[in-house]
Amino acid sequence: MELFGMPSQVLFGQLLLGLINGSFYAVLSLGLAVIFGLLHVINFAHGALYMLGAFAAWMALEYLGIGYWWSLALAPLAVGLGAAVFERAMLRRLYQSDALYGLLLTYGLALVLEGTFRNLYGVSGLPYDVPEALQGGVDVGFMFLPLYRAWVVVAAAAVCIATWLLVEKTRLGATLRAATERAEVVQALGVNVPLLVTATYAAGAALAAFAGVLAAPLTQVNPLMGSHLIVVVFAVVVIGGMGSIGGSIVTGLALGVVEGLTKAFWPEASAVVVFVVMAVVLVFRPAGLFGKVH
Repeated sequence: MELFGMPSQVLFGQLLLGLINGSFYAVLSLGLAVIFGLLHVINFAHGALYMLGAFAAWMALEYLGIGYWWSLALAPLAVGLGAAVFERAMLRRLYQSDALYGLLLTYGLALVLEGTFRNLYGVSGLPYDVPEALQGGVDVGFMFLPLYRAWVVVAAAAVCIATWLLVEKTRLGATLRAATERAEVVQALGVNVPLLVTATYAAGAALAAFAGVLAAPLTQVNPLMGSHLIVVVFAVVVIGGMGSIGGSIVTGLALGVVEGLTKAFWPEASAVVVFVVMAVVLVFRPAGLFGKVH
């Protein structure tokens, strides 16, 4: 069976690949949006935190015998705690300075982390097996659906929706948003704003690590996996609107699908289509599709 001049299995396969990539774009851009929207920090270390999540899962299995399901919870927690220490020890000192200093500091952190893991493990990549419960796939008629890839989409969507609900629909989320606008007023009401800021940065880092654990069985774990992805994720954040939680989720998933379809119909353009979309959006809506126009 053919659709639009190509076999349906090829087309739906590219759509699935685009949806998987879009899931990673959504989770990673969500973490960036949480950190920028609530802390106004452009976190260039986000790709390295994604890589750390994958390495944490691999090391937990290799050295401690801890499997995938425990790593899915423990790796984001460990990376989030490390990010909290970094925020309290170094990043906090720059909040009153120009945003460029925070960007340079987090970029430096990314270089240190990538260099350290490159020296320890090289760049050839380390295998991480798909968990036994999610091996294989099912025939859905128009294509063969690998179970792990379906799980990635479902898990990413669940985390994105839960984060959006937390930030937009709960009292904690309202407090977070208020603290970004009038921190002194929120502090006067008895809220520990510095602790809230630390928790926010840690949560954004944990989201990146969660995406890293999801990615580990799909791609070999290596120190450069984050740097290969982060440029596209920043483009997704800009298109969706810097700091927009919902915009990051919708734009990440949509651009993943657009990229997948481009690979099917015009493979040569697939590497640049996201940046072409970004350029067009910035011309007509500089604040992004879901960003607030000031």
